[in-house]
Amino acid sequence: MLTGKQKRYLRSQAHHLTPIFQVGKGGVNDHLIKHIEDAIEVRELIKISVLNNNDDDRNEIAEELADRSGAELVQVIGKTIVLYKESKDNKKIELP
Repeated sequence: MLTGKQKRYLRSQAHHLTPIFQVGKGGVNDHLIKHIEDAIEVRELIKISVLNNNDDDRNEIAEELADRSGAELVQVIGKTIVLYKESKDNKKIELP
């Protein structure tokens, strides 16, 4: 579980990132989760955007993505979700 200070730090690090995945009308599926797990192992911090054609609640989508990928939900802002998971092999981010 991340502390408030850690979440603030991660939000500041994620500010300049661009979303690398999109959740469309198909919603969350196993294929998307697998790609997120692979990307988050390399990058540690990723952004995901929810497209306008997805009618699901973005907070529920964020919770599902975090739970199924084993990541921590850092932030949901607008239609953008920020996830963090400490990498086993490629540790880059040092949390306060």
